[in-house]
Amino acid sequence: MPVLRHTTNPLGAPSTSVRLTVLGAMVAAAAALLPVASASAAEPGAGGYADPSYASACTFHRYGEGETPPLSLFSADPLCVEYAKRDITVTNGGAARFLLAEPARFAIAVPACRYWQLDHWSVQATPGGTELVGWDGSYWFDKAEGSAAARVGNITVAGQPARAEEAAKVIRPYDARLADALERDAAGVKVQLPVSGLC
Repeated sequence: MPVLRHTTNPLGAPSTSVRLTVLGAMVAAAAALLPVASASAAEPGAGGYADPSYASACTFHRYGEGETPPLSLFSADPLCVEYAKRDITVTNGGAARFLLAEPARFAIAVPACRYWQLDHWSVQATPGGTELVGWDGSYWFDKAEGSAAARVGNITVAGQPARAEEAAKVIRPYDARLADALERDAAGVKVQLPVSGLC
């Protein structure tokens, strides 16, 4: 698959005085674990994950910490992106940069007919500190076909390989919805969506 690397965006870093909790970053992360249109989807089928049928047509656009895609990608079909989310850190503003980038990332995903996102998560208290929790995700949808799927893997807790249940136990006191999604998506989930006549 072709890859395009992008440079940092002009938003700049927020003030280092911005303080966010790991809980805040976790809550924002919950939405990314769920397929974009899951509210209208049927019950998910666990273990049904496979890469999308359009995988060979993807050119992945890669973005670093806090970077957002340009508006020119609105017309990409399929739209395939990869995000580094490894600096969700409380003390250096990494969590704030993550939270500020997510709305633009979702805004470009929602209108797409075919969308595939790969991302790499890491939440830690300080830069270079041990990961509190981390994982790699793959999420896609195809509105013309009426399907979506999600899977997470390479899960770590306290910097050590872990099962989804172990990561969910760490996360659950802060965000039960994220913990449930992490457990579900680790097995792989595929759902049916309404077919879009616009795609």
